[in-house]
Amino acid sequence: MEHRTLGRDGVTVSVEGLGCMGMTFGYGDSDEAEAVATVNRALDLGVTLLDTADMYGPHTNEALVGRAIRGRRDELVLASKVGNEIGADGKLTGALNGRPEYIKQAVEGSLSRLGTDHLDLYYLHRIDPDVPVEESIGAMAELVAAGKVRHLGVSEASPQTIRQAHAVHPLAAVQTEYSLFTRDVEVNGVLDTVRELGIGFVAYSPLGRGFLTGGIRSTQDIPKGLDFRRFAPRFAEENLRRNLPVVDALVALAARLEVSATQLALAWVLSRGDDVVAIPGTKRRKYLEENLGAVAVSLSAETLAEIERIAPHGITAGDRYPAEAMAQLNG
Repeated sequence: MEHRTLGRDGVTVSVEGLGCMGMTFGYGDSDEAEAVATVNRALDLGVTLLDTADMYGPHTNEALVGRAIRGRRDELVLASKVGNEIGADGKLTGALNGRPEYIKQAVEGSLSRLGTDHLDLYYLHRIDPDVPVEESIGAMAELVAAGKVRHLGVSEASPQTIRQAHAVHPLAAVQTEYSLFTRDVEVNGVLDTVRELGIGFVAYSPLGRGFLTGGIRSTQDIPKGLDFRRFAPRFAEENLRRNLPVVDALVALAARLEVSATQLALAWVLSRGDDVVAIPGTKRRKYLEENLGAVAVSLSAETLAEIERIAPHGITAGDRYPAEAMAQLNG
């Protein structure tokens, strides 16, 4: 397993981590036994970064991860997130909440559910427009001083916000969606900013929420149950059909290289720089093992140029989130 360091004074992690969200939230039905086995198989194979958040469920994802890592806490870098407001009834309110008092209360629940006395990496999940980011990060910095958190990050933040947050407390990581279907960070200043400031970059949904695997040909291929993709514009039938030729071309290229489309897409993300880490999500061991095969895939300059011709920035049809969620990005 290759390792990379997030931030100038940050934390060293496996180049591929494991996104745990789909084990309980957002991607259809759950299978706890298989999810727990997947987490443990990831650790066995050298994965050291596990990514969760209090909003996934809400709460159920952290609880599952906590059960899965019992007895293995010292083998991993544990990341969670705060900022999507969860009400007293345990349900998402749909609002963002970056108030210091909310953050300080929320971290206690995360620590309890995860069965740990500290988080290695704590992200502000989205930027609350009603609270100066300096106040939110200031509260998180107090958690670092108290030993409850080791390193800080932000997710889906604008270059200006990243600078403001980093000035309060050095950030180890910025987490944003990044894949051959979502290349916004290359043109909106986010990648340039984190590199200037020496912040690591964590790419979530590096497989385009499964689309880049080649396994989704129509909306009928989206698993049964409550699956986020049924509401995502990018997976609406018309946009999906417009995106299929790109996926087909990537699948054909992968076949010529004798790798899977999944491994090609992940290898491309990992090729973007030694400050980039990917956290593909899965809830099944067979997909985990396929994903990790990408670490051994080396892409030549010729192959990278062909990928660029197939999937340049802006080629994807459809927004990646519904309108309300899109409004919360790049805060």
